[in-house]
Amino acid sequence: MLYTFLKPLVMAFGRLWFHLSSVGADLVPQDGPVLVVSNHSSVLDPPLIGCMLRRKLDYMAKTELFRIPGFGWLIRRLNAHPVDRSGSDSAALRLALRLLGDGRAVLVFPEGTRSVEGRLGPAHAGAGMLAALSGAPVVPVYIQGSGRALPRGTVVPRPARVTVRYGAPLRFARERGRTRYQEISDEIMAAIGRLKTEAERARPEAAADTRTDATTPGRAPASRIH
Repeated sequence: MLYTFLKPLVMAFGRLWFHLSSVGADLVPQDGPVLVVSNHSSVLDPPLIGCMLRRKLDYMAKTELFRIPGFGWLIRRLNAHPVDRSGSDSAALRLALRLLGDGRAVLVFPEGTRSVEGRLGPAHAGAGMLAALSGAPVVPVYIQGSGRALPRGTVVPRPARVTVRYGAPLRFARERGRTRYQEISDEIMAAIGRLKTEAERARPEAAADTRTDATTPGRAPASRIH
């Protein structure tokens, strides 16, 4: 109920403050399980990615957010589910698989943490594991501009143009094995990279703004799915 109520408000605020737009939202399947896999540079990413879609999203968020008084209560009611980023969180993986098994759309961030705007970090194996074990179609997403709108360490959103670009669904055979999980995650990240290239061609001025950013963050435990 709260998700349905707040979604149009988030979209209206996004369009007003961030000139929020999307490309390819119609590529996201409207029913059945779907794994939505995106780059991540801001806490704004889940609501901005979700508000552009007709269907509801469940998403995985770091456990620390749920410990913030009031905020944890709110995001739980907006379909957020906690992930322990200190290591392999098997409970979160099982929950994500159960949500996919119920035919829901689940958003995950394969980098495992926020990266600098315009930079893609290495993918961890968790996203590939979900894709391989669930057999769900995987929609790659590149969100551009959110890291300028609300970068790490800030609390007040800045006016910035944000575009969410959705790619065509990818499908992977049901397989097992950590090496294969990592390979699938890398393939998904490569698809996100292609969307990034498309976004930068469409908005070269945005790409120029990020060329002097800090280096990509390093790899964390391989099974993270935040």
